[in-house]
Amino acid sequence: METQQWIDKGFDLITNFGPKLIGAILIWLIGNWVIKALIKGIRRAMEKSNYDESLKKFLLNLINWVFKIVLIIVVLGAVGVETTSFAAILAAAGLAIGLALQGSLSNFAGGVLIMIFKPFKIGDLIEAQGEIGVVKQIEIFTTKLTGLSNKEIIIPNGAISNGNIVNYSTEGTRRVDLVIGVSYDADIKQTKEVLMNVLTSHPKVLTEPVPTVNVLELADSSVNFAVRPWSKVEDYWEVYFDITQNTKLELDKAGIEIPYPHRVQVQKKG
Repeated sequence: METQQWIDKGFDLITNFGPKLIGAILIWLIGNWVIKALIKGIRRAMEKSNYDESLKKFLLNLINWVFKIVLIIVVLGAVGVETTSFAAILAAAGLAIGLALQGSLSNFAGGVLIMIFKPFKIGDLIEAQGEIGVVKQIEIFTTKLTGLSNKEIIIPNGAISNGNIVNYSTEGTRRVDLVIGVSYDADIKQTKEVLMNVLTSHPKVLTEPVPTVNVLELADSSVNFAVRPWSKVEDYWEVYFDITQNTKLELDKAGIEIPYPHRVQVQKKG
């Protein structure tokens, strides 16, 4: 008798639950096929839009997981599981994770914005968050720079995307700003000629835009000249140091004094 009862219960279970299980399996198989097709289509669209490779992979994984979670909820509903409470648990867990990872999510959002709008690219010389360096790597959460002294600088993307960014590489050229002071006794015309010769004789100073030398200000102890040569971005520091050195050498040759503070030592009597 007991055996018959178990057989009857098993038959009822198969009769009542079997169709739901088969339906859930079909939904899972068809759903996976649809997700793969959608991911494939999204990947093609991203490739046509020239998305950044790291951003493309991350977004595809994120979209895939979102679709899979939705599919799991649908399958559980088809089996007969109450999905309302399940969805509420997922929402609560998502909120808790979001609050715990608030800073990381901000950096992730900043990384997405950088990769979409591309204010800079790998190899660009930029200034951000008080740091200057060449962009070495753009990741989802951080951007890595190689500093001018060859140090690695890691900046959170949230801070970069919310702050000012100076990209020195966008135009391909950069102006070198120098201020050279000479004595009030110096002839202004002669000084300008000497400084201009220093600029035009340097092989890496560009002829376009034209370098300029102008009187900047009449300071307390010197006449200051604004010396403005232009160079390629990669030649900036070579031009900066060479012009600074050559200016001193050529002014000395021309007998033009560069003022400097004089200290007079007074000897005490007794």
